[in-house]
Amino acid sequence: MKHRILAATSGVALSALLLAGCAGGGSGDGAAAAADCAPADGQVTLEFTSWIPGIEKVVDMWNSENPDIQVKVQTGPNGNSGTYQNFFNQIAAGNAPDLGQIEYDALPNFLVQDGIENIAGCADVVAAKDQFVPWAWNQVALGQDDAVYGIPQDIGPMALFYRKDLFAANGIAVPTTWDEYTEAAKKIRALGGYITNFSQSDINQFAGFVWQAGGQWFGNDSEGWTVSLTDPASTKVADYWQSLIDQDLVSTYPAWTDEWNNAYNSSQVWTWNSAVWGANSISSGAPDTAGGWAVSDLPQWSAGENVAGNWGGSSIAVLKGSEHPYEATKFALWLNTSEEALTALNEEANLYPATTEGLKLPSLANGVDFYGGQKIYDVFAKAATEVNPDFVWGPTMTKTYADVSDGFKAAVSGSGTLADALQKGQDSTISTLESQSIPVKK
Repeated sequence: MKHRILAATSGVALSALLLAGCAGGGSGDGAAAAADCAPADGQVTLEFTSWIPGIEKVVDMWNSENPDIQVKVQTGPNGNSGTYQNFFNQIAAGNAPDLGQIEYDALPNFLVQDGIENIAGCADVVAAKDQFVPWAWNQVALGQDDAVYGIPQDIGPMALFYRKDLFAANGIAVPTTWDEYTEAAKKIRALGGYITNFSQSDINQFAGFVWQAGGQWFGNDSEGWTVSLTDPASTKVADYWQSLIDQDLVSTYPAWTDEWNNAYNSSQVWTWNSAVWGANSISSGAPDTAGGWAVSDLPQWSAGENVAGNWGGSSIAVLKGSEHPYEATKFALWLNTSEEALTALNEEANLYPATTEGLKLPSLANGVDFYGGQKIYDVFAKAATEVNPDFVWGPTMTKTYADVSDGFKAAVSGSGTLADALQKGQDSTISTLESQSIPVKK
């Protein structure tokens, strides 16, 4: 699954909520008021919207065991394909579902529009914190010690998918650093292939590289938002990939297209730096290469480091106006912490859990035939512990993604550079925030 979000649907000036509720080093003072989480009297029926395949079967498990809290699930397109817009419309009309699936990079958007509840006081949420991978919890706490805006569901730690057979047959060492990755790219290009494909449109992947490098695109405190798409780490990542593009060491096919799949299926492209969910993208898009792939750690900027990036992941949030935040939170906790639910979600939809125990699920312990029998999820479990906990998303990410993507497409065609694209994306993001009366620090 790919992860993008819709831009804010209105120029809402919720400055106090924005400054108090979003991450970036805030003290936690003044977080959005917690929802009234008193349990209801009698039976409750909750409405839940998700795009997870097979989610109905998992909800049925809950319903059979909890007659007093029944959940009606509705499935739809993923967030960026219409579900978020529907949420905003429903919130405005006062008829939103109790629960909705929202990706981490979308939560600040919902927060600035007062679209989600602070469930910090609901159904033992605070006690559940230690069950989750710490950085995933930060994604829903948004930097506030006394606020929780969702329950983490899945995560996307990144690693290196590579053609083990091709590397071995051609005597090329699997790269462990980005410098080694460049050297391997040159050898692969001399053989007529490409080490990887640089995506012109999946800025989420590039953000994962920046995350790994220690970059920080957004920050927030009592004075406003900081936008820093051109910080030193981001510029380093941009310059690195620009060098590979300039030397024709990477292909530049549009991602998620037949052309992109064919490049991998024909063995023209040898690696993909991607998230855990990418395992299924490769197996479905490049079936002729079954057995030739393996997974290793993401290349490092300095030899001996152990730092990963993240690409994707989502939460279950209680939408504004729910009359039953206690029961909604209780269900969301069960869905994302119980072994039975986590196992079912993994088996039905290949979701990679956000809990520390979920990383040890029996369903993730087996070797995967497509990857030569390798226990690939051991690599991702390790990567999940190596992600910087402090990465912050901004409140208008779709606009940011779109602006940067336009610049990346231009750079690939030889007009400008990736660094130029980041600068333009930064300038446009600041203008967008200001146009919505969202305070910006310059």
